[in-house]
Amino acid sequence: MGFKKINKEFSFADVVLESSKKHNRSIKNMEKLNKSIDWNRVEDILMSHYTVGLSGEGADAYPPLLIFKCLLLQKWFRINSDPELENQINDRWSFKEFLQMPLSKPSPDHSTFSRFRSRLSKKAMDQINTEILRQFESQGLTINEGVAIDARLVKSASRPISNEQIKNFRNKHNTPEGKFDKNGNPLKFCRDLDSDWVVQKDTPHYGLKEHASVDTNHGFVLATTMTPASVNDTNYLPYCTVYSRHTKQPIEKVYADKGYLPS
Repeated sequence: MGFKKINKEFSFADVVLESSKKHNRSIKNMEKLNKSIDWNRVEDILMSHYTVGLSGEGADAYPPLLIFKCLLLQKWFRINSDPELENQINDRWSFKEFLQMPLSKPSPDHSTFSRFRSRLSKKAMDQINTEILRQFESQGLTINEGVAIDARLVKSASRPISNEQIKNFRNKHNTPEGKFDKNGNPLKFCRDLDSDWVVQKDTPHYGLKEHASVDTNHGFVLATTMTPASVNDTNYLPYCTVYSRHTKQPIEKVYADKGYLPS
């Protein structure tokens, strides 16, 4: 097992469309964004935490940097599910350019995003986020003048089930036999066990909740974490504030709606 080769080689479609690329503002923005980050340093952090694909057995895995960049697109463009992220990558030329994928290459399957997210530790994500923000600061962008904190609901990629079924699945997963398939091999994929139900504005929602803090000057995401949808926003106001500190500068202002007021 190793990593898939995703070389940006020209396909017939790339050649036909090459002349129109210089007039595409979305692609220009993606190219500019790609050049503004030293991805080698990000990849070094990923490889120090992510061990999938390093063994010599099994099918080749996608390079972790590629999947990480897919998740960045999901966050930046507020794509509310992994299946839709897969669809958008297949549909948008600018996304393929950002990922350095030829137009003829299909997006990774949506289940790949879910597995990657579950395998990458929170510590790794914090280190990567800090690295990117420090790179931006070194380019003269002032961060932490003000922080806006909010939460959004994210639809689960798994089929909705009842809270009782969720509880049973979680209990089974925490047993030794719950981590293996019927042949005794470690499970490579199982349903989303972190999602649950919440009712918002009289509408039931099954999935996760993303708590995030954003720099009000440039719109950079400073800190983010995912929880079951039912978790109260108030619990994550301290987290989003503390983990927004990527420099020695103090946070001058914190903006949050009344959902973050202590009950």
